[in-house]
Amino acid sequence: MTTEETIELELEILAEDTDTDDLNMMARRLGDELRQSTNIEDVILLKTGQAPGGTKAGEAEAISTLAVQLLPSILPGLFSMIQDWVARGRNRTVKFKYKGIEYEGSREDLDKILEKLEKGKKKK
Repeated sequence: MTTEETIELELEILAEDTDTDDLNMMARRLGDELRQSTNIEDVILLKTGQAPGGTKAGEAEAISTLAVQLLPSILPGLFSMIQDWVARGRNRTVKFKYKGIEYEGSREDLDKILEKLEKGKKKK
């Protein structure tokens, strides 16, 4: 039996012609959907950005990034959930960030990356 260690990756929500409030709402809704998945360990909303001059600190901070903790074997399922979520909206995408790698693309490209990572892991 193989025991996997939990990994943490970031999901950055991007959308054209969207204000901070809409991005915050999208991030919270996606976070809620991910929390309902029994396979995801934890989902945390991350604040990004700086408050513009003349506003109170935190007032204009965007919450458009989620930190997600999960087992590596769950990544393909997570990617499918994200694809479904993106398809239900307009002009929105999600960028995956993990250990300095940023990814935004097709399921096929992700599968190739995961396969390479798995092969590299087995060589060690």
